[in-house]
Amino acid sequence: MSLNSPLDISRLFLAAFSTQMFRYYEDRIPQDASLLVVSNHRSFMDAMILMAALSSPIRFACHHYMGQVPILREIVTGQLGCFPLETIPNRQQSFFAQSQMLLQSKQMVGVFPEGAEPMVQSTPASMVGEFQRGFAHLALRSAVPDLAILPVAIASLEEVNTTAFPLKLLSLFDPSEPLFNQSGWHPLVIYHRVAVLIGRPYWITTQHQQKYHGKQAKNVVSELTEHCQNEIANLLRQGCY
Repeated sequence: MSLNSPLDISRLFLAAFSTQMFRYYEDRIPQDASLLVVSNHRSFMDAMILMAALSSPIRFACHHYMGQVPILREIVTGQLGCFPLETIPNRQQSFFAQSQMLLQSKQMVGVFPEGAEPMVQSTPASMVGEFQRGFAHLALRSAVPDLAILPVAIASLEEVNTTAFPLKLLSLFDPSEPLFNQSGWHPLVIYHRVAVLIGRPYWITTQHQQKYHGKQAKNVVSELTEHCQNEIANLLRQGCY
C-alpha cells in the first residue's frame, strides 16, 4: 500500500491511535458527482475520519494559521491536501476560487461550517453549533454540474479529552482571530470509538441557482444551511448513544 495519498495517511493515522470507526448510511454517498462535504467539528482527527469513512481524499478548507505554522503546514497542506483560508480581507474570495476549481475537477471539497469555535471551546459530543453560510453561497454560485452537498455527522462514542498548547500561541500566527486572544489551553479530543453517519445529499438544481438572485437569495441560502445543520443534528442524536 502506498502511503503517499491523504486517504492512506488518514487510515494509517487512525490505526496508530487504535481508533475504531463505525460507518452508517454509506449507500447515501452519491457516485460520479461533485461533492461538497459538510460536517460537525470538534477534533483535529475529523478530516482524517471523514476521508477514511468516505474512502476518498477530501480537500478541506482549514484555518489560516494551519498554513503558517512550520511542520503543521507541511502535514496539513502537503500530506493531507488541505487548503488554508486566507486572512479576513481576502478569505471569502479565496475560498470560493479554490473550492470552485477543485469541484470542477471532480475532487471532493470539505467544509466545517461551525468554524473554529467548537475546536477552541470544549463542546459536548452531541452538540452542533450554528453553521456559517459560506458553503451554501459556494454551492449556489458554483457553475458545477451534478453538485451535491453531503452532510456527515461525526458522533464520538468514546474519547479522551486533554489539552495541546496555550491559545495565545496561535495568535502569533493569526492575530486577526479573536478566539485565540484569550487565556487557557487549546482542547484536544482523541477518538477511541467514533460513529460516522452519512446524511441525505442535497442536490443543487438549476431552480436553486435561479432563486439565488435578488430577494430570494437569502431564503434559498437559509434553507440550504438549515437543512444541513438539522440533518447533522438529527444524525448526532442517533449516533451519540
